Parts: sequence; C-alpha cells; structure tokens
Amino acid sequence: MMERRLWREASFDLTGKILRINWLYVLLLCALAGVGYTALFSAAGGAVEPYAGRHLVRFCIGLILMLGIALIDIRVIQRLSWVAYAGGIGLLVLVMRMGHVGKGAQRWIELGGLQLQPSELMKIALVLALASWFHKATWERIGNPLFLIPAIVAILVPVGLILKEPNLGTAAITGIVGSVVLFAAGVRWWKFALVMLPIPFAAKFVYEHLHDYQRARIDTFMHPENDPLGAGYNILQSKIALGSGGMWGKGFLQGTQGHLDFLPEKQTDFIYTMIGEEFGWVGAVAVLGLLAMIVLGGMLIALRCRNQFGRLVALGISFNFFMYVFVNIAMVMGAIPVGGVPLPMVSHGGSAMLTVMLGFGILMSVHVHRDTEFEGAQDDR
Repeated sequence: MMERRLWREASFDLTGKILRINWLYVLLLCALAGVGYTALFSAAGGAVEPYAGRHLVRFCIGLILMLGIALIDIRVIQRLSWVAYAGGIGLLVLVMRMGHVGKGAQRWIELGGLQLQPSELMKIALVLALASWFHKATWERIGNPLFLIPAIVAILVPVGLILKEPNLGTAAITGIVGSVVLFAAGVRWWKFALVMLPIPFAAKFVYEHLHDYQRARIDTFMHPENDPLGAGYNILQSKIALGSGGMWGKGFLQGTQGHLDFLPEKQTDFIYTMIGEEFGWVGAVAVLGLLAMIVLGGMLIALRCRNQFGRLVALGISFNFFMYVFVNIAMVMGAIPVGGVPLPMVSHGGSAMLTVMLGFGILMSVHVHRDTEFEGAQDDR
C-alpha cells in the first residue's frame, strides 16, 4: 500500500510539473524553429536536404531534451552546477589537445559525427556556477571584494582558454555574460567601471597581438569597400541582399543574391540576410519581434522566480540568447566585425542547436520550479 501511495504521489508530482511547463514559450520556440526550417529550405534551393531536414530532426531531439531537463528539480541542477563548470573546463582543455581545426582555429571536438563546440556549452556552465556561488550570498558578502575573487577567476579561466583557441568573439561574449550575472547578483556598477577603465588604453596593444585574420576582420569592418572582392566581399553582399529586399521582399525562393550564390554562408552566419531579401523589411522585423519575445519571456521567468539561483540562471541564459541574436544580426548589417556567430535555432548547425535547447531546458526548469525555496538561501534580501 505504501509503495502504491508513493507511486501515486510521484505520478501526481510529474503531472503537475508537466502542467506548469510554459507551453506558450515552447510554442514560441517551435515558431522560431519553423522560421529556420523555412529559411534553410530556401537556402537549399527549395529542397529539404541537406539543411532543413537535419534542422527539423535536431530541433525535435532538442525539444525532447529541453522538456526532460524542465522536469529536473532546480535544486538538483544547483548541486551539479560546479560539476558542469568543471566538465566545461575539461572540454576546453581537451579541445586544445585534440580538437578539430577549421578556418584557422581549434574549437571543435568530434563526438559520434557531431562537431561539439565546448566554448558554447561553457557559457551555460558558467551561468550555473556563478548563480550557485551567489544564490545564498547576503548584500554584505557581495560587497566584500574577497568574496568576488572566486567568481572573477571562474570567469577569467574559460575566457582565457577560449582566447587560446583562438576565438575572440566567443571569449568576449562569455566574459560579458558572466559580468551580467555578477551585476544581477548585486555587484555595484562602479566596480565594473573600475575594471573597464584600462580597456581603451589597452586597445592598441591588444590589436597588435591579434592574429592576422582577426585584424583583417576589424580592418574590413572599418573599410569593407577597400577590398570588395576579397575580405570585404561577405559584408558588402550581405548589405546588398538586405537592401534589395525592400519593404515586402522578393518572395519565397526568389532571392537573387542567395540563390545565385553571391551571398556567402547563407545557411549559417548570413541566414538572416536571406530572410530579409526574400521577405523584406516586414519579414525581417517580424523575426526580430519573435526573437525579442523569447528574450523577454526568459526575463519574465526570472522575475517570477522566488529563489535567487533560479533568477540568476534565467537572466544569464536569456542574456546569452540575446547576445547570440545581437551579434549575428549586427554582424550581417555591418554594425560590428564579422565573427562567425550563428542565429540561434535558425542557422544550420547541430552544436548551436544542442547548446541553445540545453539552456532553454534549464530555463524551463526554473519556470516549473519557480516557487521552490532553497534551504538557508537569502531570498528576501
């Protein structure tokens, strides 16, 4: 009888968790994946393979992974935070020794045919570790510089390893995401200003020690017209494609820049450009609106969470997604140097999809367990 009662309670708890999943948010993610499927179908010239079909399969696998993680108690995730961080550091070290080399950098590990980029997983692990460090901290402890040293080291270690790959863009994003978690935890703004004060003075030194291709990206960003058929080709073609879309676009499967292969990497880094060319300003803004709703939805989940760990995790993951979106769209518009950052859940790529859906699974767990309280946590600060 006791076993039956426990089984009924467990079943009821599982049913309750399933009902507490934010299904509207899941629908938004499905809509974004649908945008990706449509764009990748067009990128292949109106064919499911080789991009759209794989994108759909990866999203379905990621969706199952996300929903499974959503049911895991947030306290269990908190206990595993530093384990995840240590695993991420281990993968970054591993990629330096036996990683796959591509486009002048060593950033990927081959796992069963899947190219895994540990630096992307590290951003999620860093958010978890920092949230775990701060979730029981009082204002007095956060104001103590000695208490902040382990958190700062936790940020600098992966940033340094990612820089060694080299991957300047991802290293910068990792540092920014970590800093946002620190700020959300209550670290005063003047401490960030103090740290950033030397950056302008160090800019020339950093530029001189960049790799040749990194300096070329910055030079191309400043003056893409100086080499229109070489280093400046990608960004100039991207601007041409976006501008040629006009208000309503050229129509689905009618984009000339993309389908005549003038637009480079149209299935990955520059997929938003293809959307703008075929669906125009209206379609591009609609996709931006969908992305904004996903970011704001994550922020609302953070605000509704009663425990500090969940709040910091939700904010960190939402901001990480925002950085994906901001960097990719600013890149294809020529607002920042080209950095090889995909548009999440739209661009073709298995590693990016896995990382994003893993993050959303943790975010959904925060929502499902938003009323969970941690023993001894300072939630009423």
